[in-house]
Amino acid sequence: MAKKKKDAGRKSTAAAAAERMVMGGMPQEEQDDELMQSPFRMVVTSFIRDKIAMIGMCAFIFIFLCCMILPFFFPIQMNYQDVTQANVAPGFGMLDIPKALKDNALDIAAGSTFSVGIDKNGNVYEWGTFPTDKLKKIPSSSEMGKLTMISAGLDHVVAVNEDNQVFTWGNDRMGLASIPIELKTNTSPIKQISAGYQISLALTESGKLYNWGSTYLLSVSIPKEVQGNIAQFDDNPNIVMALTKDGEVVPLTNSTNSYTAVPEEIQGHTVDLALSDESAAAVTDDGRVYTWGNNVYGSMNVPEEIQGHVTSIEGGRYHFTVILDDGTAFTWGNDNFGQTDVPSFSGAVTDVTAGYYASYAIDENGHAEGWGLKGYLMGTDQLGRDVFRRLLVGGRMTMTVGFIAVIISTFIGVLVGGISGYKGGKIDNLLMRLTEIVSSIPFLPFCIILSSILGNSIDETQRIVLIMFILGLLSWPGIARLVRGSVLAEREQEFVTAAKALGVKEFGIILRHILPNIITVIIVNATLDFATCMLTESSLSFIGFGVTEPNATWGNMLNGAQNGQVIENYWWRWLFPSIAFGICTISINCVGDGLRDAIDPKSKER
Repeated sequence: MAKKKKDAGRKSTAAAAAERMVMGGMPQEEQDDELMQSPFRMVVTSFIRDKIAMIGMCAFIFIFLCCMILPFFFPIQMNYQDVTQANVAPGFGMLDIPKALKDNALDIAAGSTFSVGIDKNGNVYEWGTFPTDKLKKIPSSSEMGKLTMISAGLDHVVAVNEDNQVFTWGNDRMGLASIPIELKTNTSPIKQISAGYQISLALTESGKLYNWGSTYLLSVSIPKEVQGNIAQFDDNPNIVMALTKDGEVVPLTNSTNSYTAVPEEIQGHTVDLALSDESAAAVTDDGRVYTWGNNVYGSMNVPEEIQGHVTSIEGGRYHFTVILDDGTAFTWGNDNFGQTDVPSFSGAVTDVTAGYYASYAIDENGHAEGWGLKGYLMGTDQLGRDVFRRLLVGGRMTMTVGFIAVIISTFIGVLVGGISGYKGGKIDNLLMRLTEIVSSIPFLPFCIILSSILGNSIDETQRIVLIMFILGLLSWPGIARLVRGSVLAEREQEFVTAAKALGVKEFGIILRHILPNIITVIIVNATLDFATCMLTESSLSFIGFGVTEPNATWGNMLNGAQNGQVIENYWWRWLFPSIAFGICTISINCVGDGLRDAIDPKSKER
């Protein structure tokens, strides 16, 4: 009798030890809570305790919310491209005027992605993102002397010193460094210069205009009666226009276009002239602004409140900046980069300049301020598109394609697997053979062949829908097999037998009794398939057979980074999309693994 009690005590002690091992050495209160938890709550609790899975879920939710919400605050135009902003490195230093120049500025000019300026002592300053390293090779002060004016273009700079000498540095293609002999020997003081789009111009006090650089992109034709009578000029990539000393606006071209349709009412009354890339503007002697050309981004929509108060005007790429008679600056037009957010000045503004996407103003105290494009968080691609904005939109597209494809594949897989596992017999055999046929189809070659056959016969929206359906229709065999195995195990349980005895219909048994018991397995598999579908879509887009330009996905963003030059010189074009895509897919897989371990704790041992 004593021996039996002793053995019972040993068994009780061993059982208690085993229970403590199962409960993970938790305190007694937690053990009691664990024993009282429902299966669902136990799964949730186990998942929450998995730190890797929780980190993965938080990372995925963060990326998901960024891609779904932020595009409303950072919208993009799908067909937008601007070669002047191509391959700009990440950073926000385009408007960071050097401290030595900020309160001692004489002249400032804004280029494509950089700016230059000179102080009252004639010293040169450069800042921003430089399109070419040649811009950093500024001639020495001993060579140039004291500069009096400066101008910045796409990727070169033109300057003039107090001895009327012209200097240029930066890109020297197409004759940009070949200053005309006539200008070098000119004795009349230079009053205006311009470093344009692959062209340079200089105007003397005698009214003569000189130009050099590319004659293929922009041909300048100066009538004899105009040459020697020019008071000022302005240029854009399409045309050069002159303002004569008697107030006439003259297009310096032999062709007819929207710029040549100069309003008759301004002829003889114009005191200032400016060009944006798509329109022209003139200030008349009564302080009013007249515009003509193409009204892109509202550049021709002159605010009524400034009419009659404008004294001078400058044009950027798609905006105009003016000085009003009360000494304030005002900007209208394109505001994608804050070009219209004019800062306040302590004194009256005496000079303004407008570049591609930025403007600068200098007040009577020599204090300079800039506004407009500060830079890009993740740089730009080969077409000048913001990588950050495209990353957000591309993530939304990639996730949407993957999500819809998973819904389609899960629905088909659950339906086929459920029927196959429950019915068995010939139906099971037939459906499993169909599953094997579908799973034997090589997915990527099939999509490539289909894309080549369809070619341009479908539009981009139809292509995206087709990709989603193909992904879904060819991805269901795996989940179908998994569901079939689970249903085969569940249909032999007592509750299924009881439901049959009560006369519950087969559809009801599958839907109400078997499916809830295998739903967690379906969720885990769908989560892992989501990452797989995203990878597949990105693979197709990467090799050029998925979602194509101008629509953005993480795959086709990486498509442009296939050559060594991009990888070496433009690292931001492939680094940020690959990081976002890698974190997203790894996070989804971590969540899937965490769910699997929470549902089936023995999977960790395997």
